[in-house]
Formats: sequence, C-alpha cells, structure tokens
Amino acid sequence: MTIFDALTMIGGLCLFLFGMNVMGQALEVSAGRNLRNILAKLTNNISIGFFTGLIITMVIQSSSATTVMVVGFVNSGLLTLKQSIGVIIGANVGTTVTAWILSLQQINGEIFWLKLLKPSAFTPVLAVIGIFLFMFCKGEKKKNIGLIFLGFATLMTGMDTMSSAVEHIGEQQWFIDLLVLFENPLLGILVGTLLTALIQSSSASVGILQIFANSTPISIATCIPIILGMNIGTCITAMLSSIGATKNGKRAAYVHLSFNIIGTFVLIAIFWPLKSFGNIEFFSQNANMWTVAACHTVLKIACTLLLLPSAGLLEKISYWLIPLDETPEQAVVLDERLFATPSIAIERSREVTVDMANCAIKTLTDSLDLFDNYTPELAQAIRDGEEKTDKYEDALGSYLVKLSNYKISASDSAEAAMLLKLIGDFERISDHGVNILEAVEELREKKLSFSEEARKEISVMINATREVLEYASKAFVDGDIEALAEISPLEQVIDVLKETLRSNHIARLQKGNCSIEVGFVWSDLITDLERTSDHCSNIAGCLIDLSNLDMNIHEHLRAIKSDDNTYKKKVSFYTEKYAV
Repeated sequence: MTIFDALTMIGGLCLFLFGMNVMGQALEVSAGRNLRNILAKLTNNISIGFFTGLIITMVIQSSSATTVMVVGFVNSGLLTLKQSIGVIIGANVGTTVTAWILSLQQINGEIFWLKLLKPSAFTPVLAVIGIFLFMFCKGEKKKNIGLIFLGFATLMTGMDTMSSAVEHIGEQQWFIDLLVLFENPLLGILVGTLLTALIQSSSASVGILQIFANSTPISIATCIPIILGMNIGTCITAMLSSIGATKNGKRAAYVHLSFNIIGTFVLIAIFWPLKSFGNIEFFSQNANMWTVAACHTVLKIACTLLLLPSAGLLEKISYWLIPLDETPEQAVVLDERLFATPSIAIERSREVTVDMANCAIKTLTDSLDLFDNYTPELAQAIRDGEEKTDKYEDALGSYLVKLSNYKISASDSAEAAMLLKLIGDFERISDHGVNILEAVEELREKKLSFSEEARKEISVMINATREVLEYASKAFVDGDIEALAEISPLEQVIDVLKETLRSNHIARLQKGNCSIEVGFVWSDLITDLERTSDHCSNIAGCLIDLSNLDMNIHEHLRAIKSDDNTYKKKVSFYTEKYAV
C-alpha cells in the first residue's frame, strides 16, 4: 500500500463521513415535526419505546443522534429515564439498516432489474436529481430531498474511493500479520471500540469494515469482535453529550453504555468458546459486505433479546453508577442538546413560552386586583412574577438566537422568529403589571383617591383589559382561533376608551373635581392598560402571521378579516359593552 493509496483511503473516508453527515442532517430536518408526534405518544411501555427508537434511527440513520436526542429529552424532563430505555435499545437495532443499504454495492448479476439495485447504477441518477432539487427548486422540502440524495451519492462515492484504495491490501504481508493479531477477540473489541469512538459513528465504522471485508480475506470470526467493539465505541457520543447534564441525563447515557458493554461481553463469552472449540466452519469463512451486515444485525438483535426484558436491570445499574440525591434535582428547562433536533428544540421553546405567557398574564391580572384588594403579599407576588418573566425572556432569547445558527426548516425558522417577538410582548405585559402596582402604591402612600366617576370609568377599562388578556391567553396557550379573532376589535375599542377617559379627566380637572397630582397617576394607569391591549394585538398579529403555514387557520382568519361587516359588528358590540 503506497502513500498515494493511503491518501486515497483518507480522502474516501472524508467523503464517506461528510456524505453521511449531510444525509443525516437533511433527514433530521425533514423528519423533525414527525419526531415530535412520535415522541408525544411515547409511554412507559418498553416495547413502544423500543419501536420508537427503531423507527427514529431508521429514519435519521444514526443511533448516536438518537441517543444524544434522548439524553437531551431526559435532561429537559421531556422523557423519564424509564421511557428512554426502550428508545435507546431500539436505536441500537435501527442503526443496522445503514449496513444493509451499503451492502447493495456487492450485488452481482447480468439481470437488468438486479443491476438497478446496485448503488453504482442509481447513485449518479440520485446525484443529478439531488443537485437539480437543491440548486433550482425553491421549496425547502425539495431542497432537503436534494440534500438527502446528494449526501447519499457522496457517501457511496467515498465508499468506492476507499474500496479502490484497499483493493490490493489483502496481498500485503503486514496486513495478513495484522489479521492474525485480530483473531484475538479482546484485541478485536479494542480496535472496534477505538475506531468508532474516533469517528463517532457505528454506521460509518461498520461501513469501513464492510469495505475491507469486500477487498481483503477477513474471516467472519475476526469481524464479530470488531463489530461488538464498535457497539461500545458508539456510546462515546452520548457520554460526551451527558457532560454537564442532570443526573437523569447522565443515567440515560449510562443505560446506553451498560446495554452495549453487557451485551458485548455476554456474546463474546458465548462466541469465544464456540470459535476455539466448536470447530464451526462458518466462523472461518471469509466475510463480505452481506455477512458483515448480517452479523451486525444478528448481534444487535441478540443483545436486544437478552436485555430488553431486563430493562429494569439497566435502570438499576444507572442508579448505582449515579446515585440519588436527598434533594430532588430540577430538569433543565431549555437544553442545548436539543439543538441536534431543531424541531424538538422549537417545540420545547414554545412550551416554555407558554409558561412565560401564563406568568406574565397572571402578573398583570393580579395588578388589576390591587384596586379592590391590595395586600403586601399580592404586591410582592406581582414583583416576583415580573422578575420571573424577565428571566424567561433572557433564557428564551439566548436559546432561540443560538438555535437560529443551526440548519432548521422554514416553518421552524418562522416559529422561532414568532417566539422571539412574543417573548418581548409578554415581558412588556408583566412590566405594565409592575407599573400599575407602583401607581396603586403611589395613591396609597400619598393618600390620594379617584372620584366616584373616575373609579367607574377605570373599572370599565380594567374589565376590557381583562377580557383582551383572556383572549390573548386562549389564542396562544390554547390555540383558540375564535379568541384570536376577538383581539383586534376589542383592542380598537380600548384605544378609543383611553382617549375618552383622558378627555373626561380633563373635564373633571377643569371643574375642580380632580387634582393635578391624581391626574398624573390616572394618565399613567390608562396608558399602561391601553399598551397592554396593544401587546395583546401584537401577539395576535404574530399568531396570524404564523398561521400562513397552516392554510386552514389562515383561510378562517382571512374570511373573518375580509368580512368588514362582521368586524364592525364586533367593534360595535365591544363599544356598547364597555361604554362609559
């Protein structure tokens, strides 16, 4: 093997890994929203978890990506440790699909339809289709499909390049001597572990083994320990991901590691005596791409049959390695590990934004209660609510900005932009709650009060503000389309109400029924109430913009908006309801 062969081998490996990465990322983006739905249905049933992990990994073609995703979910509290075990085991089996796809390279025969199954026949076609979709189509789905095809074509080109580089390596004496060393199962496990830990992909390392098996005289007995070692090496990605995670997140990574280590050493304990004393001809046969894929699959299924019924044991081992604390640990609300699956990170951001919305709206509505029921405890609760809302805004803002640096779909990007706008509006709503609190406290400290007429007027505007807040909450938190349609006409009425109350107050000042000092507080209060309704209108606007992605909702809202008579009736209804 010359230096040029070595460079060709390295170049082919780079193409192979790059193609696998591009294809995997495009598959994740394409499948992102479906992953949400699959995970939402996950239960404590270990079998359902197993098939969930199996399906996800078959789709995204990476058990490492699935297990890192699971560590992030457990760390964020989206999954329990028990739920994660089945998913992790399923991911280990799902990763074997890649090896079978790569094995198509070894198809031989003169039959036309059989030749079409060989990657060398259809890879150029996929590359042409892929580059056309990626460069000339505007739809994001089409571009993603193009990337999937291009990634696969690059992957197969890398395989062909590596195959040509090692075509004659089996004739080299040093390589033959190396194969003799690898007949020691423990050394084979070590090599498989180190190789996979280095490239952080068991699919890629098994693919490399398939290339060597196709070009060199490697026995099946030599391949089996290497494959088992690769199963251990693939755990490095999840272990690295668990650094800085909660204890439950770390336990999920240890479940993955325990599954593969226990499975490897149980199977090697069966394999070694059979190889040494069983005189089984199968083990001495030369491996090829098909037999490597078959061994990979059979070993994974054997581990699953062995350990899936003992999932409770894996959970106990993880608790033994990471003991329980006396004080319960809080899950990480926004975990950057979820960036590996942006659609899930967006969904988590929305859930946290819902929590923020509830906190902000409660802060504002509590402040409206101060006029009739002021207590120091309620005042402190309002300040605490505003402070908590600020923390939500900081955390969500940073998280969404970081997420925007990742490759995400157009719909997820639109939702991230919407959430960034929404958190600003919710934060301002909580600020207005504190402003109202300070206005009420100023009245109490200075022993000032509104006239009876003024109290009635402010009460009307408070009730209107309560209602628009309720509609905003229903629209965002509950997804109520009908509530969304009520916000704009009610906000318009509140704008008019503010000007009416301002004019009425000026009239009272002129008559001497109100003092200038009370007038300043009055002006601040009605401004805070009116701006609260403005933020509710902004929230409605964001939700309507996002509804363009859902044509059913969009058509419904457009019908309401285009029906000028309906809109006027709503304005008229609220004008009458909140007349002063």
